[in-house]
Amino acid sequence: MRQLSEEESGIASRFLFLSMAIIVLHQDGSYMRKSPIKIKEPYIELIEKMTAIAVNERRRLRQKMHELNMQVMKLNQNDSFTSYLFICQGREEKCNYFNPIIRKKVMNILYELMQRAQQPSPSSAANI
Repeated sequence: MRQLSEEESGIASRFLFLSMAIIVLHQDGSYMRKSPIKIKEPYIELIEKMTAIAVNERRRLRQKMHELNMQVMKLNQNDSFTSYLFICQGREEKCNYFNPIIRKKVMNILYELMQRAQQPSPSSAANI
């Protein structure tokens, strides 16, 4: 039985997967800087923009979670599943995620961040 509302569960899971995406972006940025690719600056710039967007969104989610007295905790992990505990105002909900599904959710967030990073900013559109 669900203990958290749809909105609360959505906030917690978005925070969780966005945090994982930020870790991936940091690792990829590090790998790209060490890469033998001849022209790597555009890739590094894209990764940095994606990271900035993700960090700003996670900051807003963290503020919302603080307002709701919400926490996300990792319980355990094995080869197939990872369990997390979402706590909101004393109510708890355990979520088990199939590890390939976690990877797919993080990948979808990375695609979303890539699209958002490539959109022109309102200030640059005014200069055209």
